[in-house]
Amino acid sequence: MAAAAPPPPPSPIPIPATTLRENHPIGHPLFARIRLATRSDVPNIHKLIHQMAVFERLTHLFSATEDSLSATLFDTNPSPPFHSFTVFILEVSTNPFLPTAAAAPFQPITKSFNFDLPIADPESELFRSAGNDAVVAGFVLFFPNYSTFLAKPGFYIEDLFVRECYRRKGLGKMLLSAVATQAAVMGYGRVEWVVLDWNVNAIKFYEEMGAQVLQEWRICRLTGEALQVYAHT
Repeated sequence: MAAAAPPPPPSPIPIPATTLRENHPIGHPLFARIRLATRSDVPNIHKLIHQMAVFERLTHLFSATEDSLSATLFDTNPSPPFHSFTVFILEVSTNPFLPTAAAAPFQPITKSFNFDLPIADPESELFRSAGNDAVVAGFVLFFPNYSTFLAKPGFYIEDLFVRECYRRKGLGKMLLSAVATQAAVMGYGRVEWVVLDWNVNAIKFYEEMGAQVLQEWRICRLTGEALQVYAHT
């Protein structure tokens, strides 16, 4: 009797195909945008400045109000952007930002990041951006100054601040780069700012960005009663 043919080998179990959406990043994307601030941003700017004062241990010097910020930063007859006080707002969102009109005085800067873990923002509702679903993560305030040695204008950065949960993720670099890029495009000679001597993380960050920390210079300031004395001379 002929031997029976061996049974066929078992068919492999089909594995369902998984198709990632085109250009869909693996991980947790975060979209960032830098844009010019408007008067509607004042409440968030005020909260950011207060958080900065807490971080710098200078709350005893903090007296700004929303009204005073609105009156001084957003005058009824404002100067063109970059010719007076200018504020860049840093927004973040889990969704891409829509393009803006090409005729805007400053084209917002956008960048996407991808992180292994999502960013937990316990204050996301407190810092909700006006008019969209984005969250305000930081700001930079700067204005023109002048170098007689260079015979060129420049920018002085009064404040640059990123909220704690968004630090060390490249967003501070994005803000500082935006100011430096604007200065270079306008043919300005330099960008300057100050840093607290105990803030070693900030000093290291600025040096990595190419900035020189000028140890031989000191800040001189007239303010408060010492300044008001001159109103009566």
